[in-house]
Amino acid sequence: MPAPTSTRGLIIAAPSSGSGKTTLTLGILRALSKQGVAVRGAKSGPDYIDPRFHAAACGRECVNLDAWAMSPDRLCSLAATSGDTGDDLLIIEGAMGLFDGAPPVGKGATADLARQLSLPVVLVVDCARMAQSLAPLVAGFAAHDPDVRVAGVILNQIGSARHEAMLRGAMARINLPVLGAVYRQDQMAHPSRHLGLVQAGEHPDLQAYLDRVGDAVTEAVDLEALTSLATPLPVAGKAPQLTPPGSRIAVAHDRAFAFAYPHILADWRAAGAEVLPFSPLADEAPHPDADFIFLPGGYPELHAAQLAAAKTFKSAMHAATCPIYGECGGFMTLGQTIVDKEGISHEMLGLLALETSFATRKLHLGYRSVTAQDGPFKSTWNAHEFHYATILRAEGTPLFEATDAEGQTLVPMGLIQGNVSGSYAHLIDKEAP
Repeated sequence: MPAPTSTRGLIIAAPSSGSGKTTLTLGILRALSKQGVAVRGAKSGPDYIDPRFHAAACGRECVNLDAWAMSPDRLCSLAATSGDTGDDLLIIEGAMGLFDGAPPVGKGATADLARQLSLPVVLVVDCARMAQSLAPLVAGFAAHDPDVRVAGVILNQIGSARHEAMLRGAMARINLPVLGAVYRQDQMAHPSRHLGLVQAGEHPDLQAYLDRVGDAVTEAVDLEALTSLATPLPVAGKAPQLTPPGSRIAVAHDRAFAFAYPHILADWRAAGAEVLPFSPLADEAPHPDADFIFLPGGYPELHAAQLAAAKTFKSAMHAATCPIYGECGGFMTLGQTIVDKEGISHEMLGLLALETSFATRKLHLGYRSVTAQDGPFKSTWNAHEFHYATILRAEGTPLFEATDAEGQTLVPMGLIQGNVSGSYAHLIDKEAP
C-alpha cells in the first residue's frame, strides 16, 4: 500500500440527485475557507459548471475526478495536487446518487471514487418528505458495499424543530453520527438552465450568495466533526501527460465557450505549450501566432446573435491555416447555422457542413469511447456527450468512430474537413493501454 499524502479528503454524496449536495458543498467550502482552512473542492464525473462555483467558494481551482474516464493514477494525481504545500483538505462533491454510474453496472459512480481513493463518504439526505424512514434508508446505503464507508449524515430540507427531533430519534437507532441539520431556506436556492446551474460568472451577486450559504452551513453543520472524518489521500504513480496539439494554442474562453477541462489545459502547459485565451463574444481573433485553435463547449446558442455579428472573429477563423478543433458548442459554432430555441437561425462560421438546432430539444447524454484515424486527436479517447441540440444537416467525413459505455457501436461522431474538425464529444482522457 503506498504511503499517504499530507492531503486529507472526504466525499459529499447523496442517495439521489436533487438532495442538495452542491449547495451544501459550496457552503462547506465557503465556511471552512473563511475559517482559514486550506480547503479546495473537486467534482465527481463530467461536470463543467459546479467546479466554477467550488472555485468561487474557496478561491482555489476545482478539478474533475472521473472514475469512468480516468485511470487510477490520473485520479490520485489530480486529487492530491493542491498547487501549494499539499497539506490541505479536499472536499469532493459526488454526482447523482452514491452508487449511480454508467450502465450496466454503475461504473464511474461516486462510490468508485470512494473505493479508489479510500475516502469516507458523508451522506446528504433530503428529509423533506420523510421521518422515521430515514434510518433504514441510511443503514441500507451504509451496509451496501463494505469498501464504501459512509461515515456520517447531514440532514437537509428540514421543516421544523419537531421534524428534526423525529429524524434524530430515528438516526439514534443506527451507529452513524448526524453531522448537521439544515432547515429549508429559499435564499439558498440558485438558478439553473438546460445543462445545469447558471455559470458562476453569470450568477447575480455570487459572493453574497456564497456568504449566505456558508453562514447557513456554519450554523447548521458541525464542521469540526465533519473535517475530523477526512483521511489521507493515497499516492499514485505519475499519470501520463496528454500531448499538446500545438506549441501556441489559442483557446476560446468566455460565457459562450467556458467548458474546457482544467486538467487538459494543465497537461498542455506542463508539456511546454502556451495557452492563449481569446473571446469570440468580444469579437476577438485568435492570437496570430497560434498553431492550434480550440473552441470548447459552452452555450453558443444563448449568444448566437452576438457570435453571428462577430466579424473580426469570423474573418480570422476563415483566414487561419492551422488546425481548428471544436467540442460540442464549439463544434456547433464551426458549422453553418445554429437555430435558437425561438426558431431563429443564426449564421455561424461555416467551416463545416453542419446545421444544428435548439428549436426542438432532445437530450443526448452518456460516456463515449471515441477513436480518430485523422485530425489533431488521433487514437482512442474516453469522452462524454451532454447536449440538447439536434443536427439538422451534417455532410462530410466523420471524425470519430464511437461506442457507448456498454460497448455498443454508435453512429460515427463529428466531422473533419481539411484543417477543421470537431464533434459533440468532450474528450476527458486517453484510453488506458
